[in-house]
Amino acid sequence: MVDLAAVKAAGEAKKKAEQARAEAERRGGGAPAAGAGTLVFDATEAGFEQEVLQRSAEVPVVIQFWAEWCQPCKQLMPVLERLAAEYAGRFVLAKVDVEANQLLAQQFGIQSVPAVFAVVAGQALPLFQGALPDSQIRPVLDQLVQVAEERFGIVGGPPGADAGEAHAAPAAPAGPYDSALSAAHDALDAGDLGGAVRAYENVLSDDPANAEAKLGLAQAQLLQRVQGVDAQQVRKAAADAPGDVQAQIAAADLDLVGGHVEDAFGRLIDTIRRTAGEDREAARVRLLELFEVIGPDDPRVTAARTALSRALF
Repeated sequence: MVDLAAVKAAGEAKKKAEQARAEAERRGGGAPAAGAGTLVFDATEAGFEQEVLQRSAEVPVVIQFWAEWCQPCKQLMPVLERLAAEYAGRFVLAKVDVEANQLLAQQFGIQSVPAVFAVVAGQALPLFQGALPDSQIRPVLDQLVQVAEERFGIVGGPPGADAGEAHAAPAAPAGPYDSALSAAHDALDAGDLGGAVRAYENVLSDDPANAEAKLGLAQAQLLQRVQGVDAQQVRKAAADAPGDVQAQIAAADLDLVGGHVEDAFGRLIDTIRRTAGEDREAARVRLLELFEVIGPDDPRVTAARTALSRALF
């Protein structure tokens, strides 16, 4: 019998987190779309780990290194600030004064300013140097957002919204979604996994960003994969053949359903670390699917995203 306690707990935790964020927005007049903090902020050496590295597990962090005496820096800064508002949470902008944070400048190998980097899942990526025009910066940011989504499963706020929309309280789902999601949840609770998958997919076809449907679909698909399997045989196959990627993927599913979240993530990250090509991609995709089951707010997911970035690079 499969233990569903971990899956149900993950769903409840995610819903509570979403409710807490919505309540904070109502009380505070708008919470930032990209997690804690604002879309644009000053980063320092003292707070760099929390402000940039930890946040980069949830949203790409673009860093502009600048100095007070640098006129091109002052030309570039308002451009990046405007783009941060325009992208509405798809990335956040950290500004680092190289004079006040010389150790950070040394660690990033800054030779001249302005210099622009990004940090995604704890991984530093150079973007460009100099005060480039808007038309040249946009393609760089688009590529950054795409890499964050495709390689790390990190998705910020919706594109194309303005700053006011990014800070507004989330809109209630359209009427049909309430009943469709309720039907999907009922199917999942009743063990009709095929029906639950179809119902969640129907919601996502109309509303691809629906977090509740994404979570439900990930749960239903996971339970489908482990339904009827011989757990002992799956675990023996994984133990006997550490290099068999499909065996490790199947065992990771069982780890997660059994509540061994860190074991599931660690198994797949180890597999990614020692494989390449299609095998690596299969393990990476499954890991991102398991992230969806647990939810992005869980600290175990945050830690695993950082470990994933190290394994990939």
